[in-house]
Amino acid sequence: METKFIEVTSPSGNWGKFALLRFDQEWSVPSQISECSFSLLRNLGWTPEHIWVLDLQTGEGAFFRPGGLASADLGKHAIWVCPLYEGFLTWLYLQDLSDLDHLPEWVNLDAPFAMSGYRRPGPQKEGTQ
Repeated sequence: METKFIEVTSPSGNWGKFALLRFDQEWSVPSQISECSFSLLRNLGWTPEHIWVLDLQTGEGAFFRPGGLASADLGKHAIWVCPLYEGFLTWLYLQDLSDLDHLPEWVNLDAPFAMSGYRRPGPQKEGTQ
């Protein structure tokens, strides 16, 4: 798995720590259950463009396929994130992700201060308000 650590700060005083993870040799692993000719990851619908964005402070994250609207993509996941996660994801979507090693190790983003992280609400469940 390809890995890149990026620290994010804001002038307001927050500090985010993230790991970007992308499968590499894992693409060749076949499913032991499915008779599909695709690899296990492709059988699940993942593509080489998907990146796992892990918040190292909270230990939670999700897979994203950059190129859409980061806030809408993040809204699909009920993950616990630091105050800089959404801003970082928005920034990440604007970067050339063909080689994670070319990304900076530190990014400064303009974001309001928050004392702690929070759990994203995630998608509305059917039958709830």
